[in-house]
Amino acid sequence: MPVRPALAAVLGGAALLTLATAPAHAATPAHAATPALAAAPAHAAGSAHIAVPVHAVPVHAAPGESVTVDTVGRLAADGTVTLTGTYRCTGNTGPVFVTSALSQRDPRVKHGIGGTVARCDGTTHTWSNSGQVSGETLMPGTAHVQATVMELRPVGLVPLPVFHATADQDVTLVQG
Repeated sequence: MPVRPALAAVLGGAALLTLATAPAHAATPAHAATPALAAAPAHAAGSAHIAVPVHAVPVHAAPGESVTVDTVGRLAADGTVTLTGTYRCTGNTGPVFVTSALSQRDPRVKHGIGGTVARCDGTTHTWSNSGQVSGETLMPGTAHVQATVMELRPVGLVPLPVFHATADQDVTLVQG
C-alpha cells in the first residue's frame, strides 16, 4: 500500500477515535436526545463515508490529577493570546500535553491556543500556551477557556488520547 493512503487511513482512524473519546463540549446542550454524528471525509472517488455517534463523555480527574486556568489572559497587539495555569498528573505511558481552547463571542466556536508538553510526576507545574486565532478578532474582555491534560497513549499502531483532567474557566483578556 502506498504511504500516503496508509497515512491518511491511520490519521483518519485516529481522528475518529479522538472524536469518539473527546471530553464534553461546554456548549453541548444537556437535553440533547441523540448523539452527534462525526463523518469522516472521503478523499478518493468511491470512498465510503463513515458516521460515528459521538457521545459527550465527561472527564473526571483521577485522584491527584488536576488542571487550572488563571483568570486573566494576555492579548498582545498582534492578536497573540497567552493563557496560563497549573496542572498535576501521574501514571502516563505516552507523551502528555496541556491543551487550551478559547471562545469569546460565540460559545460554539472554540479556537485552539497552543499546547505545552506536560511532565506527569505527581507534582504541580505551570503551563503557558500562546497562539493566534483566525476568523475572529479577539477583544479585551470576557472569554471562556477550556484546558485539558491529554496523553497520547501507545495502543497498537495508533496512539489513543487519554484525558487526565479538564477545566472550564471564564477569564478576562487584558491588553499587554
